[in-house]
Formats: sequence, C-alpha cells, structure tokens
Amino acid sequence: MSTLRLTTAQAIIRFLKNQYVERDGHQNAFFAGALGIFGHGNVGGIGQALQQNLDFRYILVRNEQSAVHMASGFARMSNRRRTFVCTSSIGPGATNMITGAAQATINHLPVLLLPGDIFARRNVAPVLQQVESPASQDISVNDCFKPVSRYWDRIYRPEQIITSLPEVMRVLTSPSEAGAAVLALPQDVQAEAYDFPDELFEKRVWLLRRPAADRLSFSRAVDAIRASRRPLIIAGGGVLYSEAAQALALFAQQTGIPVGETQAGKGSLAYDHPQCVGAIGATGTLAANRLAHNADLVIGIGTRYTDFTTASVTLFQNPHVNFVNINVAEFDAYKRSAIPLIADAHLTLEELSDALHGYHVSADYAALIAELKQAWEAEVERLYHLNNHPLPAQSELIGAIWEAAGPRDVILSAAGSHPGDLHKLWRARSPNSYHLEYGYSTMGYEIPGAIGAKMADPSREVFVWVGDGTYLMMPSEIVTAVQEHVKLVIVVVDNHGFGSIGGLSESLGSQGFGTHFRYRTESGQLDGERLPIDYAANARSLGAVAIKTNGLAEFKQALQEARKQERITVVVVETDREVRVPGYESWWDVAPAEVSEKGSVRQARAEYDEAVKKEKYYL
Repeated sequence: MSTLRLTTAQAIIRFLKNQYVERDGHQNAFFAGALGIFGHGNVGGIGQALQQNLDFRYILVRNEQSAVHMASGFARMSNRRRTFVCTSSIGPGATNMITGAAQATINHLPVLLLPGDIFARRNVAPVLQQVESPASQDISVNDCFKPVSRYWDRIYRPEQIITSLPEVMRVLTSPSEAGAAVLALPQDVQAEAYDFPDELFEKRVWLLRRPAADRLSFSRAVDAIRASRRPLIIAGGGVLYSEAAQALALFAQQTGIPVGETQAGKGSLAYDHPQCVGAIGATGTLAANRLAHNADLVIGIGTRYTDFTTASVTLFQNPHVNFVNINVAEFDAYKRSAIPLIADAHLTLEELSDALHGYHVSADYAALIAELKQAWEAEVERLYHLNNHPLPAQSELIGAIWEAAGPRDVILSAAGSHPGDLHKLWRARSPNSYHLEYGYSTMGYEIPGAIGAKMADPSREVFVWVGDGTYLMMPSEIVTAVQEHVKLVIVVVDNHGFGSIGGLSESLGSQGFGTHFRYRTESGQLDGERLPIDYAANARSLGAVAIKTNGLAEFKQALQEARKQERITVVVVETDREVRVPGYESWWDVAPAEVSEKGSVRQARAEYDEAVKKEKYYL
C-alpha cells in the first residue's frame, strides 16, 4: 500500500477536497472551502494546510460564530448539497462557534467545525486559554460542543482521522442526522506528520438517499387520507431540503388539500397557488389557522412540530384529529402519535399522488379554502398599504420590499418581530426565496447567513431584514462582504430597541421593561432620551453604501437605488413600533408571573390560565 507523508492538518484538507455528493444523478463537490480566523491553536496546523491548498478557498471572517452562520446559510441555500468547513483557534475562538453549532444542528444543516484544542502531549499545560479541571486532564472547552453537535471527536493521534473523517461525512450527508460535526484538533497533533494511505484521498461520492416508506405504514396513510373530510398539509423545511416543491404543488392541486407552511417550509408553494393558505401556527395566517382548528387529518411533511407551528399545542382543536407524518427522521415522524412515513418527501409525495388517484376534497371544503384564501390576500393588501403616519408600520416596509424584489430574490431574517410578520405577510414566489433562521432564532445570524446564501446562488438578490438590536450584535461581517465582493441589500429597521420582546413584555403586563434604547436617568432606570445611534454612519465606516431614509416614499426609492449598487448596501428606516400585525386566532405559551404586585401582570396571568386550558396531548 502506497502512502503519502502529510501533517494531520494537511491530510484533513486533502481529504475534504475530494468529497462529493450525488442526488438524482447529479454530482458536486461537498465543501466549497474554509471559513475562520487563525490563532495560535490553528495557524501552524490548519492555517498552513490551507496555505498549501490555495485551490480550497479560505475566507477570513470577523467572528467565529459568524463563520458557522455563513456556512449554514450557504448549506441551506444549497439544499444541503454543499457547505463550508469552519476553523478556529482554541479557547474563545472555539467557544464562539458553539452558538453557530447549535443553530446548525437544530436546523439540520451540515457544517464541519475544526476548533483548535489543548496539547495532546500535556506536558506544557496549562497552555494559553486552557480551562483546567482538577477532576480530569481529558477535558477542554471543546467538550461544550457535545450537546449541540451531531458528531464529536477529539483527535489525539494523526492516524485517528483515517476512521474519523468518514464518520464525519456519514453524518454531514445524512438526510436525517445532518447538523454540526466537530473535530477537536490539539494544536500539536495538527502539525504532526504521518504516512497516510493514498486511498484516503481518492475521490469519494456520498449518495444523498431518498428512502421509501414501509408499505404497511404507507397503506395506512393512504386509507387515512381517503377517509378524511378536512385534511390539512403542514409543509416544513424537509420539503425544500428534499427539493419536493414541485411534487407538493402537483399533489395539492390533484387532491385539493390546503397547505400551511412552517417558517422553514415557507416557499414550498408559491403564494398564489390555489391550495397555499400561508403561514401556520403562532405566527400564522387567519386562513391556515382556521383550517387547522377543525382539521380531522394533519399531514406533516418535513416538520418538527415546534411550539410556533402548533401554537403551543392549541392549534388542532378537532377532538378526532389524526396525523400522518412524512419525515426522514424517525424521531420527528412519530410525533403527535402519527402514522409515521419514515421517508423522503419528494419520493413519498409522488407515490401518494399515484395511490390517491381519484381522491379530492369535497366541494364544500374546497369552497371554504378558496374563501379563506381570498380573505387573507385582502388582509395582506390592507397591511401593505396602511398609510401610517408619520412613521411607516413594519407591514408597510414588508410590502415595499416585496414589491422591489424579483420572483427569485431572497428575503432573509432570523430574530425579533420580523420573522412573525414576514411569516404571515411575505408572498413567497419560488422555493428558497424565503430564508428565515427560526429553529434557533439566532440574533446575529442575518448578515453572515445572507453572505452564505448569496455565495450559494449569486444570481439572486438577497434582502436582509434586521432590527436595530440585532444589527448591533453582528455588523462586523459587512467587512467580510466587502472583502469577498458579496452584494447584499440590508434593511436596518430602527425601532429604538427590541421591538419583539418589548411587545411580548407588554402582553405579559411588564410594560416593555428593559427593551428600549434610552439613557439611564437619575431615577436609576433606562427611561431617558433615546440613544443617538447612527446606523448608516456605522455601516458606511465598515465599507458599505449606506442610505438613511425618512418615511415610506424615501424607503421605496432607496430600495431601487440599492438594487443598482454593485456592493453591499445598507438602508436604514425608522418605524412605528406600536403598530403591530395581529395574531389571527393563535397563541404562544409564555407564562406571566403567577404572583405580582402589578395589576397588569395579574390580568395577564388570568388570561394565560384560561388560554393554557386549550393545550392538548395528541395520543
């Protein structure tokens, strides 16, 4: 057996360069390159290896957490066919990536993290940035990745990567297990050489499988659908990851079954498809939620049934409701005591279309769906054109961005009040045009995630919708966008604080405490004048084109100007934070204090105690 003498780091990069994936006969390289920041824990190992492999693109970021978000945004826009590897030094560089790892794992997005680690030979311990444990020498801060990763390993000897790297690829390319994979790399081991077998570096093609459901469960699901009178589909992120949007559109058209969409699944159907009733759950439309209240069968496709999707298990009020779940993950397929179809969404929808030939919902139900859909579209038009003065409402800004965006352009956001309002009001026209990180709702995801999304598909304009509170957490990646010539349009909504949590605080009787950006006064409270933050000046200082607008008309004009720019452009607009989008017969379980001196809190608790009675077990 012939061998090649390489350092551990050189061997890792050489291996990653030769990993490919295949689905439906199409092959592509899995890794697009590396993202990260060098420090003493990786500069002599992974850093040197990347310098030796200049055909494996390296992108310098400004924060290690951002690197993981960027890789996640890239992987999502690529339908998990491609991703990046993220590298960091030991200590704070590594732990900065933990939030990103959790976000990737929760959203089933494949990212590979290579954090530096303490010395394997230990004699120089404690090294800089090492957290010592008096109970064990076999622990470092990288052990913190274990609960937020799908795969974790620490490499003590160079030859261990021969067995570890294929396991990494197995997890990253699994339709059910994809998430963050972590290889903790002691900095001395990274630089150690070993005679690796040549076979390790041969081209490997990993098949992205489309598993079929077992025939008995499939037959039971067909029978349940045929017996239903008010069925409803919930389209989750699995529809998009399996590239099943067209199959879903044909199935919904054939059967007449309405389709509600989760945050991850929005865009599975074009908004104007007759069966698309829009967002569902706590941030859902009136059409989807009313249909869900009375549904006798819920067909979940690629959804995890989070509390937002189920309105904290109050959404499905029909006492005889049953569930059919199509999901590649067995864990999710069994939720809500469903008939589980542990299978690929695209393949299963095609099979169901054949098996349900001749089935269609009743004329009465079809008429109800059409009536609710028409009423909802009228409500969207109303909220797009409120003519609110002197400051525009957030719903008007959404309408303005939608009018400026093309059919394939992307709206991207993650946290605050934006995901809820966008989920209800954005009219997705094509798959992957709606990009919301709401599995973890990570403040700071927006700008780096958008860079990743844009790099995955440069043909699309990407509109980043970010609140002022979130913007202040991670504006530094604007520099990375400038460095990499990545064009984005970032809309910074200035509502002088945390609008979403402010509204939630008010609903709990707490009057928005601690959610406004104000000076501290002699009273000891943050109740002074508003802080004079100039977001446009900040963005301009980082290399972006920046436009500060006043009112809706200027905002619309700025969007057109931003589209014409060739580099990243930030548009700042002030909004009326008190004009909010209604809840549309939905609820979310956030408990107010059970005991309080404030009458507003006591009232909120009384309302909560009544609402929580609607929560159900589905057995």
